[in-house]
This record gives sequence, structure tokens and C-alpha cells, in this order.
Amino acid sequence: MKLKHSIAATIFIPLSATAAPKNIIYMIGDGMGPAYTTAYRYYLDDPKTKVVDPTVFDALLKGMAHTYPDDDTVVTDSAAGATALATGTKSYNGAIAVDSHKKPLTTMLELAKAHGKTTALVATSQINHATPASFAAHNESRRNYDEIANDYIDNKINGKLAVDLLLGGGTRYFIREDRNLVTEFKSAGYQYIQEFEKLDSLNGLPAIGLFADIAFPYAIDSNSERLGKMTEKSLKLLDKQNENGFFVMIEGSQIDWCGHSNDIACAMHEMVDFANAIKVAKQYVDANPDTLLVITADHSTGGLTLGANGEYKWLADKVKQVHASTDTITKALVSAKDLSTSWSNFVDFPLSEEQINTLESAKKSSEQALNKAIKRILNDTTYSGWTTSGHTAVDVQIFAHGNGANEFIGSHNNTAIADKLIHFITQ
Repeated sequence: MKLKHSIAATIFIPLSATAAPKNIIYMIGDGMGPAYTTAYRYYLDDPKTKVVDPTVFDALLKGMAHTYPDDDTVVTDSAAGATALATGTKSYNGAIAVDSHKKPLTTMLELAKAHGKTTALVATSQINHATPASFAAHNESRRNYDEIANDYIDNKINGKLAVDLLLGGGTRYFIREDRNLVTEFKSAGYQYIQEFEKLDSLNGLPAIGLFADIAFPYAIDSNSERLGKMTEKSLKLLDKQNENGFFVMIEGSQIDWCGHSNDIACAMHEMVDFANAIKVAKQYVDANPDTLLVITADHSTGGLTLGANGEYKWLADKVKQVHASTDTITKALVSAKDLSTSWSNFVDFPLSEEQINTLESAKKSSEQALNKAIKRILNDTTYSGWTTSGHTAVDVQIFAHGNGANEFIGSHNNTAIADKLIHFITQ
């Protein structure tokens, strides 16, 4: 259902005497609960040293956020989580910047645009997926991908398109038989590219880059630096664009997808990509102190635990020996004549005879059964535990750096993160 709205005058109570930052970089690690940042620390650590070195997450940690949606489930989905993080209002699971009555909510990106800031959305999923969508579209269902994509053209702020820079996947939703949104973006003066290798060719704003039919391949299977590169390019394009500054939301989308798949090596590669993007953003803040960087998650995915099966250990070194997602390994093994040889193309540690027999038996059953058997071997070998293929209700972390970072110290509702950022934007 397509929804119309207008930005109404909004009054926000001052949070502190902190002067509002000129620029805001908002980064969301989709599905990135505390176990993910902990796993990343051990995954990154050099085992030759006696002390486990801190990471960029440890350096920026400020507080925690509560993620429950506006219903009795306690467990949020990405749409309700992003709606809370974008608008300061909790809603139902599946909502894209609408309230529980399906009425449109004004987002901080829309407010930033209304206040003369340059705006941007960056994601490794399709750019009209739940999290980015909740900053610039309004729909009763996250699944209405075509309608959400349409909103990126149809939703105007003071007669102008709401988002000045869009980078991510989703070509199929923007170039369709019923409507070619890319043509409309071009008519509106946007530079358009569709090859990631040509990212550096973007030389000004407005611009849109759609680099995949739906989403980027997993980092472990393809480009492990895609988000870092898009973040660097985005900040270069946004820097000194106008005197009112900018607002950008950058999502590490597929941490969540690897978590849904209970794929620990996949998740760690997504964490590396997201952390590298954070390092780029932090360097920008260090060079431009009138900028606020805030990082959080919409929820945690998979119920990841480090240590499983009653054993007091988690083997990061074994995780590092896996060089493809379980989906990729499964597809290879389905057509393989020799499972052990095919396995060795993707995983450094060998299969035992018992494991080979398990995979052979699962393969005869179905591709899904084989996929589950592969995950079980990898998780048992690394002692990675998972409680679900869905989301959990645990609190997530808040990280911040720059002008206004101390506003995020402590335990907050996720809506409070949005309230504070909206206060800065509208101050």
C-alpha cells in the first residue's frame, strides 16, 4: 500500500548543552548483537600474542539499546527495528516508517533534507530493503519492494528527492517492465552506475549506484571490502557538499543474513567488512570534528554463542580456515563426485570418515539436508552455537564517536537513539 505524508512541525526537548554536529554518520550492523562484536575480537586477534587486542568496537562502545517492537512479541524484525531507529517511534514487525496504525512517520533523513542537509543511503543488501527503506520510504509491508523503490522517486521533500546518494543492490526493483526508476533518476539529474568496479567514476551528487540484481554476494564469496569502499566514496562525495552538512545511513546488511544461515565464517567476513567501513568513518570524524558517528544494530540474529556442546572453547583459527559460505559449499558438493576433494577447495581442515558418510547420506536426501549437515560440521568444529535461525530479543550495543558521542552513554530504548539524532538534526 502506497502511503502519502508531509513533514509536520516537530518540537524536540533539548538533551544537553552539546552543540549540534554539522554531519551525522549513522551505521547499522543488521543483526549484529554483542556476540558478533565479541567473536570479531577473537577472530581478528593474533594468537601469537598473550593479550587479546581490542577492536574498533571496543574503542567506541558507549551503551546498550533495547530492541522490542510495538507488540507483544518482544523480538523485533529489521523493519520495525529500523523504523524505531529512523523515526523514534516503535511499530509492528514489517512496518516501513509507519506507526502501528499504518500512518506515515517522519524519518530523520527526511528531516535532514528539510533542514538543507545532503542525504545518503548505503547498504550491501538491495537499497530498498527494510533498513534503508525505513529512512526514506513509507509502506505497510517491507515485502512491497517495488512500491518502496517507487517512494525513492515519489517521496519529495520541499519538492526535491529525499536521498541525494543511493549505493547498494536492487537493480530488478528499479528497472522494471512497469516502471524504469533509473531513467527517472537520470532525468532528475542523477549520475547512475551499475558496475561496482566503476565506483570511483562517481564524481558528484546526486548519484545512484545499483551494483547487483538484488544484493551483493556474501563478502566471504566475493568482495570483502565492498562496504568499506562505498563508505569511503560516500564520504568523499558528501564532504563539503553544502554548508548545512550531511546525513548518511550506512548498513552492514548481511551480518544478519549470515546469522539467519547460522554460518559463522560468513558472519565474520561481514563483520570485517562492516568494521573496515567503521574505521573509514572514524577517520573522517577525526579529520572533521564537527561530525557525529553513531553505530548500533537493529537486533541480534541467530542467538550466536561462542562455545557450544558443553565444551569451554571457541576456535577462531578454525573459523579462519573456512573460505566460502555454506551456501556456496553446498552447491559445490551437490555436483561433486568426491566430497572430500570438493570440501578441500573451500575448507582447510579435512573431513573425517564419519563426516564424509554424514554428508553422503544428507546429499542423497536433499540439498537442504546437505546444507544443514555442512553447517553442523562447521559449527561443531569451531564450537559455534546458535539458538535460532531467526532473531532474538537481547539488547544491542551503541557505539559513538565525535561531537555528541557522550549522549549515548548508558542503557537506552532504541527510539532514544533516534530522538537524540533528530534533536541534533533539527537543532
